[in-house]
Amino acid sequence: MSEDAFESEPEEVAEPDPLTDALASCYSHLARREHSVAEMRTRLERAGFDAQTIEQALATVIEQGYLSDERYARLLAEDRRELDGWGVERIRDRMQRAGIDPSLIEVTLAPFDVTSERDAALALLRRRLPTPPTNASERQRAFALLMRQGFESEVAYDAVREHAGGRRGGDELELAS
Repeated sequence: MSEDAFESEPEEVAEPDPLTDALASCYSHLARREHSVAEMRTRLERAGFDAQTIEQALATVIEQGYLSDERYARLLAEDRRELDGWGVERIRDRMQRAGIDPSLIEVTLAPFDVTSERDAALALLRRRLPTPPTNASERQRAFALLMRQGFESEVAYDAVREHAGGRRGGDELELAS
């Protein structure tokens, strides 16, 4: 081997590119779970990227199809309903906190009508409280569970009444005071 091979000039180290770093951050976060555009913007801001770099990075991942508020909202609604038994109000609150546009929230939640809400509430009760409530205290506990999960009070009331014995219509359900 010639001596020239060992005496080469050191390679120049490229300056770090903020856009490349911001994109890498986006890809890293999105590899773990879906994010809304607002959530991703907040993460990039916290990482110290400037506004122009953030907007360029967001535009790139949106254009590439890796970041989508529509997909995020749809998956959030489906997952929280199916996996955690959340009601529409709790899902709506989570979407609002994630920065989803209010009109997109309404479109996403439109399929969840009163019947599907009651069915979901009843399924949650049957899963979490397999033995139907037999007294006012147990019914209150079931009702409170549904309210915490984001079901409207009328839906929760109907689901508890049905779970407590299938009563519907004129029967009044007594809850503990």
